[in-house]
Amino acid sequence: MFNALVIGGGAAGLSCALVLGSAKNKPFATNKRIGIITHQKTSHLQNALFNNVLGLTPGTTGTSILENGKKQLKELYPHIEQIQHEKVCVIKKTADGFNIETNKNVYSSKLVVIAIGYTNLINIKGLEHYIEPHPRAATEKDRIWLKNTNHLIEDNLYVAGTLAGWRSQFAIASGSGAHVATDILTLWNDGKHTKVHDKIDI
Repeated sequence: MFNALVIGGGAAGLSCALVLGSAKNKPFATNKRIGIITHQKTSHLQNALFNNVLGLTPGTTGTSILENGKKQLKELYPHIEQIQHEKVCVIKKTADGFNIETNKNVYSSKLVVIAIGYTNLINIKGLEHYIEPHPRAATEKDRIWLKNTNHLIEDNLYVAGTLAGWRSQFAIASGSGAHVATDILTLWNDGKHTKVHDKIDI
């Protein structure tokens, strides 16, 4: 049983996992089992080029971010379980949380973060009744979102990134994932607003 399972290895999913991982020394997060299903084949980062993102060297490619993001997560926060080469097919609500069925395995988690792309090709069973036309995308692109309030679809089921209704901008998607992570940390911290910062020792 995971305490939190992130679905999607793009900007929002990896950002969410990194922030969750960075809280490993906080008492309320110490014993939490966290995982991420790092499916990236449909990520819009696959063909992205970044010249307008603060902190990224102009010319940085989305492909390099996808690879380096997984490496960064593994090196800094190895306790975050990375599940690779699996695609989520079904999400089912249970008495204890959710069952997540992939093309290879079944996982259980107390809460789930859905951080995949916003195309209408989404085919995860169990999410159909949350799908609506995307509120911040051109109509002709036929994009979708999972209807939510401040990233929360229902209790313990979150959505992050473009699928949460945000515009397809790297910094926005990353920030959305970080936002969800801090909401989860706040939940684990008995509702006390929580964020995680690293600081230089002086």
